[in-house]
Amino acid sequence: MVIAAATIAAPEIDYAGLAPLFATAGGSIVVLLTGLVRGRLVQRVIVPLLSAVVLLAAIGLAVWNWQPGDAKPIVEGALAIDTLAFGMAILFYVAGLCAILLSLRESAVGSVGAGEYFALMLASISGMTVLAGAESLVTLFVGLELLSIPLYVLCAGRLRRATSLESGLKYLIVGSVGSATLLYGLALLYGATGTTDFGEIAAAAGKGSIATDSLFLAGTALAAAGLAFKASVAPFHQWTPDVYEGAPTPITALMAVATKAAAFAIIVRFFDQALIAIRGDWAPALAALALTTIVVGNVGAIGQSSLKRMLAWSGVAQAGYLLAGVVVGTRLGLQATAFYLAAYLAMNMAAFAVVSARERVSEHGDRIDSLEGLGRASPWLAWAMTIAMLALAGFPATAGFIGKLYLIDAAVAGGYQWLGVAIVVGSMVSLAYYLRVVAVIWMGPGDLAPAPATVARAHPATGGSAQADAAAQPETVAVALLAAAATVFFGIVPAPLFDAARDVGSSLAGLG
Repeated sequence: MVIAAATIAAPEIDYAGLAPLFATAGGSIVVLLTGLVRGRLVQRVIVPLLSAVVLLAAIGLAVWNWQPGDAKPIVEGALAIDTLAFGMAILFYVAGLCAILLSLRESAVGSVGAGEYFALMLASISGMTVLAGAESLVTLFVGLELLSIPLYVLCAGRLRRATSLESGLKYLIVGSVGSATLLYGLALLYGATGTTDFGEIAAAAGKGSIATDSLFLAGTALAAAGLAFKASVAPFHQWTPDVYEGAPTPITALMAVATKAAAFAIIVRFFDQALIAIRGDWAPALAALALTTIVVGNVGAIGQSSLKRMLAWSGVAQAGYLLAGVVVGTRLGLQATAFYLAAYLAMNMAAFAVVSARERVSEHGDRIDSLEGLGRASPWLAWAMTIAMLALAGFPATAGFIGKLYLIDAAVAGGYQWLGVAIVVGSMVSLAYYLRVVAVIWMGPGDLAPAPATVARAHPATGGSAQADAAAQPETVAVALLAAAATVFFGIVPAPLFDAARDVGSSLAGLG
């Protein structure tokens, strides 16, 4: 018998385009192995420093690959290297750097192990990078799971706190339900179209017969529900407040900004690329979800006494604003979404940095009461938190204001004027809880009381007063001040972010 030798063409790999992903994925392995070396210097200094170097290298590689308008698929069409993927990746890496700085005094690092803690963080960021560049249903699901599984562990990082273990368990259960829902939807889409490639799905959706197929529409609905879980879109948001409250604050900060950015990156690709041909079918449903999310998030945040829970409900409302940029299905909508995600990173990192600094030294933990009198006791932290709250509310001279104007402009231009009105009304309602925080900071009692002895003993380096925050936690205060400064800078000089957003908007050719 003669067996003919078949020539198998190996897939072409664009190593330059994959370099940022290689940096974070490979860096996570190096960090994990480095963490096996014992010693306080290695665990507390070298491992975090190495993790930061990995993310800085990834940022450099993403900037090096930045080429507006040059969108091309790689890895046999599984991933895209374009400005949308690299723009979102830079947001992930910056958020990761902030989370590393906030984690330097985090008790969960000792509980989990420094190598494991930072390696899981880098692995999750690698998943976000894959998700932002996904060009097929398979890559989408792989990226989502790579993003989520490390976070399940990190949320339960404070092993001696029941709330942290509860947070990890809830995120695991609800995340699994969301993943299963998404997977069923993707399977139905594959069954209806016979392909997993976004481009081929878009071509199939453009045919009138399949666009009305019940299998195709059911798959679209289930996939949308699964993605809504990850983006904290109502009514799929129930896990968010509990998980945010129980997780270590640096991990909460990473989830609040980076996970949301990754979720919206793939939502944009899925709806505004793969399903753009049937926008008339899904846009009204997403618009209704956006309105529901804005209402539910703002109403839920009003009665919260925990800062982390309040910011979680605030994040739900912000997801509603961001959905407006997806609904319109235009290049302007994509630009507005990208701009607001960058502004959202700065605003939230400033807020979570202050929460992290205060919960370590205050007897009130992450409650709003921990900020009483902060304006007189620690002005730097007070101003950072004030700027964050005003920016999230959409006050002028902040990036939050410019971002909301951008989203409103996109909604109105896309024929969804009522959604623009909803963003304005939602921002007005949000003043009820954002200004409450500002009032507590500047109108509370005088100097803050020292923390209880138990807290002081747990954190001997931090001291017990707000005056000691800046001296004992310089890296946390630095994150708060830099994020607040970026919020103000891009509110006054938004041109650099506008330019970057326009570059991101050029990545999807099918948008008008």
